[in-house]
Amino acid sequence: MVSKRLSRVEGHKRKFLAVIDETPECERAVYYAANRAKRTNGTLVMIYVIEPGDFQHWLGVEEIMKAEAHEEAETAVAKFAAMVRERVGIEPETQIREGDTAEEIHSLIEEDQDIAILVLAAGLAKEGPGPLVSTIAGRGAAFPIPVTVIPASLGDEDIEALC
Repeated sequence: MVSKRLSRVEGHKRKFLAVIDETPECERAVYYAANRAKRTNGTLVMIYVIEPGDFQHWLGVEEIMKAEAHEEAETAVAKFAAMVRERVGIEPETQIREGDTAEEIHSLIEEDQDIAILVLAAGLAKEGPGPLVSTIAGRGAAFPIPVTVIPASLGDEDIEALC
């Protein structure tokens, strides 16, 4: 059963969800989502998902690898949060989770009923739109909210005009 979205209920704000990852197009999705949030009096939520590694090592090595992954996640989220504050002028909410990216995105959407739109950016690579867009598109109706896919080729002025 799909959770009812609460973004239009008094006391709630519509939230735009952007995924932080290592892809070059990630910044386009964050910038678009932040601008949409600002222009519609909403909120930006950024999620970084640490994919489970192949931790078939000794326990100490696994713990070090997980700690490094969390440090990398915190650095990436902080970088994008600073960019949003500086260039758009809003304070984003942030989430760092461990697990399968699509499953964690879905879980967050179910947990936070104010999240109304998932924003992704398509890559410029010849192989396709990028792993996240391909994964999400493959799930289709499994997401209870609209998914907006931003072309990675859009510049800041283009994004601002669209928002």
